[in-house]
Amino acid sequence: MKLDILYEDNHIIAVNKTNSDIVQSDKTGDESLADKVKAYIKEKYNKPGDVFLGIVHRLDRPVSGVVLFARTSKALARLNQMFADKSIKKTYWAIVGERPPQTEEELHHYIGKNEEKNRALVSVSPRSGYKEAILTYRLLASSKNLNLLEIELKTGRHHQIRAQLARIGCPIRGDLKYGYKRSNEGGGINLHARSIEFVHPVKNEPVKIVAPVPDENVWHVFDVE
Repeated sequence: MKLDILYEDNHIIAVNKTNSDIVQSDKTGDESLADKVKAYIKEKYNKPGDVFLGIVHRLDRPVSGVVLFARTSKALARLNQMFADKSIKKTYWAIVGERPPQTEEELHHYIGKNEEKNRALVSVSPRSGYKEAILTYRLLASSKNLNLLEIELKTGRHHQIRAQLARIGCPIRGDLKYGYKRSNEGGGINLHARSIEFVHPVKNEPVKIVAPVPDENVWHVFDVE
C-alpha cells in the first residue's frame, strides 16, 4: 500500500488522492482511501484497536488531488465548522479542450441533481430544488488543443466544477458524463484538487497544502508539477 502523504501531525493528515481511489466506502465494495489511511496510521504508530479517522470532505472518484482527514474528534468538529463557515479555501486545476469565453470569470448558476443518473443539472436562473453554485476560474496556460484552468469554489455542490464548466462549453478532459468527446485511459478525468488552505484546527496556524499533479503526460504539456 503506497500513499502520497502531503501533511501529517497528531491532529490532521492530508493525502494526494489518485483518480481511481474512492474517499469513502460505497456499494462497489472497493477499499476506500479512508481505509488505506487508517491502515497506514495503525501500522506506523502501532495503534491497537480501531483507528479514529474523520472524513472532512470528499472528491469524486475520477478526480485526483488533496484530501484532508481529521485524526481526532476535536479536529473533526472544528474542521467541519470551518467548511460550514466557508473559511477553507480549495483550489482546483482542470484541463479542458475548448478555450473558455473569458480568461477569468465568475460563474453563477443553480444546480439540481438527477438521482437516477447521478448527474448535476445546471440552470442559469433559480428553480425549485436547485441550489446556488458559484465558482471563479482563470486561464493559466494553453497548448494547441488543451487549456489549463485554475478554479476556486465559492460553494460546494454535487459535481459543481464538472457541470458548470460543461455549461459554458468547456467539459473537463475525459469527463464523458458531462460531454467530453472521449474518455481517458483508466477512467479518470483531468480535474485535480490542487491545494487547500485553512487555519490549523488545534495549532491555530495557517496551513497550505499543495498536491502535485498526477504523473501523466497531459499535465506535463503545461510544464507543471
